[in-house]
Amino acid sequence: MATIHSNLSAYDKAEVPSGEGKKISIVVAEWNAEITENLFDGAFQTLIDCGVAASDITRTNVPGSFELVYGARKALEKDVDAVIVIGSVIQGQTKHFDFVCHGVTQGITALNLEGKAPVIFCVLTDNTLQQAQDRSGGKHGNKGVEAAVAALKMAVL
Repeated sequence: MATIHSNLSAYDKAEVPSGEGKKISIVVAEWNAEITENLFDGAFQTLIDCGVAASDITRTNVPGSFELVYGARKALEKDVDAVIVIGSVIQGQTKHFDFVCHGVTQGITALNLEGKAPVIFCVLTDNTLQQAQDRSGGKHGNKGVEAAVAALKMAVL
């Protein structure tokens, strides 16, 4: 497992571009809210810590991870430097997991290829609830922090 010996919340602030003046949109899936709210909190607090003004961070909720693509497209219609999509898909007993994960991944890839602003993928695709908890503020840190750092680095390209 890629995160087995890493803390997703660890970053060197000196290596992160300043967020001053940057406008960031965060699109959050309501499904698996226990996980997505923790991811949002990690991303939001990191953006603030790196100089983004709270008034320059917008949040849009969508029902589930599949809807993140449309939410991100709508966010890109506004003046933003980056978009972060936050979701959580947990493996069940049907192929639904595969279809949702594939659709979201392809949709976000397509939006990134348009080049309007970077869309950062913060969608956990875990086998169990425990794995999602471990990556959203648990023993592996918070993937939302990593997404915020990625957003600031990509916003200056």
